[in-house]
Amino acid sequence: MHPDLPRPAPGPVEAPFWEWCRRHELRLQRCSDCGTFRFHPRPRCHACTSAAADWTPVAGTGTVASYTVLYPPVLPAFADRVPYNAVVVQLDEGPFMVSNLLGVDNEDLEVGMRVAVTFVDVDDEYALPQFRPVGAEAA
Repeated sequence: MHPDLPRPAPGPVEAPFWEWCRRHELRLQRCSDCGTFRFHPRPRCHACTSAAADWTPVAGTGTVASYTVLYPPVLPAFADRVPYNAVVVQLDEGPFMVSNLLGVDNEDLEVGMRVAVTFVDVDDEYALPQFRPVGAEAA
């Protein structure tokens, strides 16, 4: 558990995403009309503007599209973690997610690295989707 981390404050559109994360399952909205995945959760599809969507399980695998390493100053809750990384992962289903990459030294980060989702429990109500390297890159 990580009681010092900030908590999300989801509205009704985002709440299902966080509920699935709490269960350690990555699900994304998928448009019921055109099949486009959407992340971040939103009320309408960015491809066809439909409001119809289902929460669909996704593999949780993808590729690092970009990254940065953060140094001080940071929010107080993150001060003991610096330097830490933030990665942009393109999921195999298409959408991009911003998160952290665990289990790899910051100097070993690479664009194109294959990753898989993992969940870090913040408390009994929230778990954060984060990523770990897979395959030959795993530390």
